[in-house]
Amino acid sequence: MNDSTGTANASIFTRLANPSRFIEIADRLIPWLAGFGLLVVAVGLIGGWLAPEDYQQGATVRIMYLHVPFAWLSMMIYGVMTLAALGTLIWRHPLADVSLKSAAPIGAVFTFLALFTGSVWGRPMWGTWWVWDARLTSVFVLFIIYLGLIALTRATPEPGQAARASAIVTLVGALNLPIIKFSVDWWNTLHQPASVFRADGPTIAFSMLWPLLVSAIGFTLLFGALHLVAMRTEIWRRRVHTMRRVAAQRADRSMRRVR
Repeated sequence: MNDSTGTANASIFTRLANPSRFIEIADRLIPWLAGFGLLVVAVGLIGGWLAPEDYQQGATVRIMYLHVPFAWLSMMIYGVMTLAALGTLIWRHPLADVSLKSAAPIGAVFTFLALFTGSVWGRPMWGTWWVWDARLTSVFVLFIIYLGLIALTRATPEPGQAARASAIVTLVGALNLPIIKFSVDWWNTLHQPASVFRADGPTIAFSMLWPLLVSAIGFTLLFGALHLVAMRTEIWRRRVHTMRRVAAQRADRSMRRVR
């Protein structure tokens, strides 16, 4: 039973390693992920709009239905990139670097949106747009790491060298994830502690909890669609680059023969 399961997993792993097969699967999944994701996000945001106001924060609490999913995705996407980095360095999966490079810009956007919506939410609560709070600072560091990885993957001309370098930097940057998660527990911060994922259960009312979770699921599905689109585009870009390089080499050989 274990051997058959391992063989099946290896077969799926091998099929996904084929770029052409991956594009075929992505073409089928993208419309479903995008359409269903938009629908789920709409349900979550409408539910959040209809949810009761907070007794302290009033209507401003509704920013939570955007801010929390954005913050969740900023960390989840980096987790995906960390797995891709391991796939590059350990398993040598041919699409691992494609996944990492494609996810970085999306992660940067969601992290920026998390910082922006958090700033808008914090202004009426804290009386300021920004504080060098442990949680905010560590998320800002994550944003800088995303930007650094984007610059690294584009500045290094040799694909293999860029893949290894970005994978190593990604794994080092992953040390920031537990700092983000536990910063509100380790230090005294203005940012409120976790209210959803807690050992003793959520502390938020169900009428506010369910639209928050639905919104987070919807945005996660949208990320899946965006990630597949970006990976598909990157595969085609690399194919075009390879074809141009081959054409240039052939033209160079032809010129040498004429001479």
